Amino acid sequence: MEDLDKLLDIAKEAATLAGDFLKKSLTTDLEILLDEGRDLKLQIDQDAEALIKDYIKSKSGLPILAEESGISEDLGDSFWVIDPLDGTANFLRNIPICCVAIAMMHESVPVLGVINDFNNNHLYFAHQNMSAFMNTDQISVSNITSKSEGTLVTGIPAKKTYTDEEFHEMIAEFQEWKKVRMIGSAAMASAYVASGRADLYKENGIFLWDIAAGAALVKAAGGNIVISNIQEDYRVDAKFSNSDL
Repeated sequence: MEDLDKLLDIAKEAATLAGDFLKKSLTTDLEILLDEGRDLKLQIDQDAEALIKDYIKSKSGLPILAEESGISEDLGDSFWVIDPLDGTANFLRNIPICCVAIAMMHESVPVLGVINDFNNNHLYFAHQNMSAFMNTDQISVSNITSKSEGTLVTGIPAKKTYTDEEFHEMIAEFQEWKKVRMIGSAAMASAYVASGRADLYKENGIFLWDIAAGAALVKAAGGNIVISNIQEDYRVDAKFSNSDL
């Protein structure tokens, strides 16, 4: 495993480059490559990913798992995970809740994460041997101890059909919380948990690249992370909370 401080600097620079590119592109016409059911892909996703991969490859020899292009080579024990634009639908509609997310996995554990909330000029970052930060400010999870006082951030995965039982279970859980938010970006939801703005993020059937960076942030900020039910297509079930929920 390479030096985490060095890898973090690479991830921060790559996320900043991509975020600057995406922010400048907000005023341009966006080419839609796929708009089918709940799935949406833009050309700019691929362009931002290419920027990130080119920079990372110039600085690191570790393999890459990326949302748009998949696996660069055999992943091995340590590899990068890239989501060039988490919250594509928000970005397309100019809803300012989207970000660049870059993580490092080591032996199936997210050990480093960077999230660039470029709309607000907030760069979240951490690795497993340090505290979590937003820009120059150290961040930490909340101290809320009950769901009746807490905020849950969640989402509905982009699949075509859902059973009545799935929705009944979802609504039953919603009723336990003071507030529930669906914001359209798993990475930003995780960043909000890490910074104490929300208390728990939970979503089943989400992709690893959506949540890996946020998992590292939440852990470094003092929270708990559970990533389970890992599928061959890198879908996972994720639950990130403060230490009290």
